Amino acid sequence: MNANEPLAIGIDIGGTGTKFGIVDRDGNVLFSGEMSTKKHKEIGSFIDELYEHLHVLIDKAGGIGRMRGIGMGAPNGNYYSGTIEYAPNLPWKGIIPLAKLVTDKFQLPVKLTNDANAAAIGEMMYGAAKGMKDFIMITLGTGVGSGIVANGQLIYGHDGFAGELGHTIVIPDGRMHEGTGKKGSLESYASATGVRLTALEVLENSQEDSLLRSADKSTLDSKVVYDAAIKGDKLALEIFEFTGKILGLALANAVMFSSPEAIILFGGLTKSGDLILKPTRMHMEENLIQVFQNKVKILVSHLKESDAAILGASALVWESNQ
Repeated sequence: MNANEPLAIGIDIGGTGTKFGIVDRDGNVLFSGEMSTKKHKEIGSFIDELYEHLHVLIDKAGGIGRMRGIGMGAPNGNYYSGTIEYAPNLPWKGIIPLAKLVTDKFQLPVKLTNDANAAAIGEMMYGAAKGMKDFIMITLGTGVGSGIVANGQLIYGHDGFAGELGHTIVIPDGRMHEGTGKKGSLESYASATGVRLTALEVLENSQEDSLLRSADKSTLDSKVVYDAAIKGDKLALEIFEFTGKILGLALANAVMFSSPEAIILFGGLTKSGDLILKPTRMHMEENLIQVFQNKVKILVSHLKESDAAILGASALVWESNQ
C-alpha cells in the first residue's frame, strides 16, 4: 500500500445494518466494519456511532489526509440533493439531509445515491460491467433495486430517482406491496420476499405433496424453496419457474426501453443459479421483439457480495474525481 495514495470511504446503509470500509483506487477493501442501522431511532446517534467506527479505520489507513471523500449508498438516496427521502425501511422518516450531516461530522466531501445505483457504479468500475457503456444492474435481495447506465452515464432523471424498475407494474391489480401500497410490482414477485409469498400462495392453492409443506410458515423463505428445488420438488421448481417468468418479462420491457449490452444480476436470489437464470433468460427472449433478440447478456455480478456494497459506494468518490 502506497502511503501517499488517495483512498475513499464507502458506506452502505441498509434497513438492518450499515457496512463501511476504506477502499483504494483498484477496488481493494483495505479496512471494513459494520454496525446496526435499525437500533438508531435518531439520525444523530447513527452518525455519531458511524464516526466512532470509521475514525479508528481512518487512523489505521494513514489519517484523514489520505481520504479523498465519502461515497454513500442508501435506500431512496438522492444524488442531486444528498438527501434520503421517505425511505420505507429505514428508522428515520421524512427527508433526511444525510450528505450535509456526514460532511459536517467528517469534514470530507460526500456523495450519496441509492443503493442499487451505487452497485451499478461499482460494477462499472470494478466488476462485470467494466468497459461497458450501456447496461442495467438489478439487485435481487429483500427487494428489487436497479441502476440503469446509458452512454456511460447513470440515469438519475430530473429529480434523482430514475431507475426504479422494482416498482414497475408487471401484473395489473396483482399482489399488494406492503411498503408502497401499490399492486403488482416486480418487487412483489421477483425479490426474496416475493419468492416467499409465491410459495405460500402455491401451497395454499395446490394439494400436491411437497417438501415445503413440512417447513414452518414463519421460517419459509427463498432458501427453503431453493433447498427443495435442488431435490427436485415439483412445487419448488414451479415457484422458480414462475419467478423467472415475471423477471424475464420485466427485463424484456427494460431491454426495449434502453437497449443495454448486458443485464447484471446481483444479490441473494442469484445464488439459485440456473433455477432462476434459465427461466428468466427464456421468458426475456420470448417477450422481446426480433430486433432485440439474442443480443443482451444476462450476467451474474463478479463482485464479492460482502464487499460489493462498500465498493459501489466508494466508487462514487472516484467517479466525481474523474
